[in-house]
Amino acid sequence: MATTASKTGPAPKDGATPQDLEAEIRKLRQEMAKLAEQIAKTGDTSYSAARRAATQGFEQAKAQGEATMEDIKAQARDVEEQLTETVREKPITSLAIAAGVGFLFAVLMRR
Repeated sequence: MATTASKTGPAPKDGATPQDLEAEIRKLRQEMAKLAEQIAKTGDTSYSAARRAATQGFEQAKAQGEATMEDIKAQARDVEEQLTETVREKPITSLAIAAGVGFLFAVLMRR
């Protein structure tokens, strides 16, 4: 018949004294403490890395937002310049269009 190992760990060596077992237990506790410390450090490192990545992502999004806002402002200035140019070239047509748009708004507001 085959013997099975104990669920609590390996079987003690033949002739092991209580002092040997206590020394083994102390050694295991020290190793467990080191392992717990390493896990804590890994967690701190992961948190720091995640925070740094989030900060960098925010900064990139902010920069993209500012660049997009500048593009929109430039496009708005271009439209304004084109509109001003058109009004100067065709003032009567522009006045008629403005009156028509105003009339449409007034009709829509009455409803």
